[in-house]
Amino acid sequence: MKLNQESGGSGYRIRSYEPGRVRINDSVLERSVILAPDLLLADWAPQSLAELNADNLQTVLDLKPEVVLLGTGPVQQFPDRALLQRILKAGIGVEVMETGAACRTYNVLMAEDRRVVAALFL
Repeated sequence: MKLNQESGGSGYRIRSYEPGRVRINDSVLERSVILAPDLLLADWAPQSLAELNADNLQTVLDLKPEVVLLGTGPVQQFPDRALLQRILKAGIGVEVMETGAACRTYNVLMAEDRRVVAALFL
C-alpha cells in the first residue's frame, strides 16, 4: 500500500507500509518501531505483540502522548488486558488495530498536530 498524503511542517511521516516493512520519511524499516511526530525509535525491542511487556510499554508512556496507536501486524490482535489498563490509567487514549490502519491513522492525527505515538509491529 502506498501512502502519499503531504502536509506542511516537518516531522516523521509514514510514506508506505506493507507487511514486514514500513517507510518513514526516507528510511525503510523492517523491525518494530515507535513513532511520534518528533521521534523515531527504529528498533523497538518487542518484535511481536506476544513479546510486549510493561517495560517496553513504558517507553511509549514516557513520551506522554495524547493517544497511542498500537499496530499489531497484518491482523488486529489485542494485548493483555493489564497492558491496556496501564495505558488508560495514565490518562492516555489507545487504539488497537492492524498496522496498515495504524499507519494511515497516524498520518491523519499527525497532520492535525495531535500528540500521537504509534507503536508498530511489522
